[in-house]
Amino acid sequence: MAKVIMVQGTMSNAGKSLIVAGLCRIFAQDGYRVAPFKSQNMALNSYITEDGLEMGRAQVMQAEAAGVKPSVLMNPILLKPTNDVGSQVIVKGEVLGNMRARDYFAYKKKLVPTICEAFSELEKQADIIVMEGAGSPAEINLKSDDIVNMGLAKLVDAPVLLVGDIDRGGVFAQLLGTLMLLEEDEKARVKGLIINKFRGDKTILDPGVEMLEERGGVKVAGVVPYMHLSIEDEDSLSGQLDNHDVGVIDLAVIRFPRISNFTDFNVFERLEGVSVRYVSSVQELGQPDMIFLPGSKNTMGDLRWMRQNGLETAVKKLAVHIPVWGICGGYQMLGRTISDPHGVENENSLCEPLYPAHCEAISHEPDTIAVERIKRDGALPLRGMELIDTDTTLMPEKMRTQTRGKYENVTGIFSTLSGLEFSGYEIHMGKTTVSTGEHQTPLVQLADGRTDGVQRMEKGSEALGVYGSYVHGIFDDGDIAVRIVQALADKKKVSWKPEAGGDYHAFKEQQYDKLAQGLREHLDMEYVYSILQESRISS
Repeated sequence: MAKVIMVQGTMSNAGKSLIVAGLCRIFAQDGYRVAPFKSQNMALNSYITEDGLEMGRAQVMQAEAAGVKPSVLMNPILLKPTNDVGSQVIVKGEVLGNMRARDYFAYKKKLVPTICEAFSELEKQADIIVMEGAGSPAEINLKSDDIVNMGLAKLVDAPVLLVGDIDRGGVFAQLLGTLMLLEEDEKARVKGLIINKFRGDKTILDPGVEMLEERGGVKVAGVVPYMHLSIEDEDSLSGQLDNHDVGVIDLAVIRFPRISNFTDFNVFERLEGVSVRYVSSVQELGQPDMIFLPGSKNTMGDLRWMRQNGLETAVKKLAVHIPVWGICGGYQMLGRTISDPHGVENENSLCEPLYPAHCEAISHEPDTIAVERIKRDGALPLRGMELIDTDTTLMPEKMRTQTRGKYENVTGIFSTLSGLEFSGYEIHMGKTTVSTGEHQTPLVQLADGRTDGVQRMEKGSEALGVYGSYVHGIFDDGDIAVRIVQALADKKKVSWKPEAGGDYHAFKEQQYDKLAQGLREHLDMEYVYSILQESRISS
């Protein structure tokens, strides 16, 4: 039977995911077989495993830190928000369907056997399981049906480390308030407190730590400093989305309301002198050197959003002078049309603000009639940005596969990419028809014989090229990202040389080691191990 320890937080974005990753790395370095586990994750960043199943990227990151292959057993339930009141529900890597929040809340208890089964299977592969909670265990309105915090801790008999975020202020109130709202048996599970993201002189904090232990009755296991790391964050709460600094080479990523898999651009953030800015208005866009259109969980809705706030027009004007590159949903937007005859993006939201024309008409109609109306309207193609000659139809079946390939004969500014190999994955609910010709050719050749994406060049114009692909992770391997930035620097006639060398995957390994070292220095690991060794003795 595997030993277990659980990391819960006082709030979302308290740093649970990185604490779990760091502990996974430490235990793996110390010779144990380790696996992360999060019963239910809500995020728009997801990943496709070797067996074609979908899971949250946070657990993929933690699996990488543990040195093991990602498995859906580590994240049996994934919720991908489609709008403000509903999500796509993915169970053990496969789509169960779309549910409104209230409907899922009533349904989720039925998933407890699935969670237990996944955990039991994972136990067979690990000596230690490091579990992660979600949000806060003190959500008193949700506790009766909890399957991800204390409810799960009770289910598998796990001791808990509670993490508070001092960088956002009020950490003592966070930790003590959370303890006060727990039931006595739940509070007894909390074996250690962690103050996370501390900046400054720790000796100033020492009196507060003593008071915290005295009033909370729980040992403070460590004060973890704010660590500057380049490690994937869980979701759009990530601070990287708020970066507005402009570097020598400036890359702009359109920040859709339903942006997904923005981790595609993390590889550029490690490069000295390169800024990756996530922009949501024309004013923020400015004059970048390149524009990326990322993935989206609501492609048509996010395209309408761009059209309404002027970003579509601004991007099209800039495309005459700078490269534009779309990934997945962003690739679909670049084309001529997008159709949704099956109601893929609309059936879960019968009155979403992005579709005001439907609201009044369907507000008093039965859901079945409303869905049919939305499907009917979805069959009418939505005009795309018309920067490439493609047409996309959204399909009920989700494409989920890992893939490998190489860049075809890339022309124009990124010609040095030609022949470079990459690995990545596809995750989309659309089929795209590509028109090829003198100005437009496939971008990549995949190992399974398919071509993917397009590159479009206009002869005799100033256009530097429009690129699109379904492959996530297409920039991660080798020096692909370096070559892209170097080409932009050469065009701009600025001096740029990368200080970060080597493969991005090797760089991530260095970051996991740095995280582990930071936790070893600032957590009482002897105490953490004592908690771990005492876990599940009576089970």
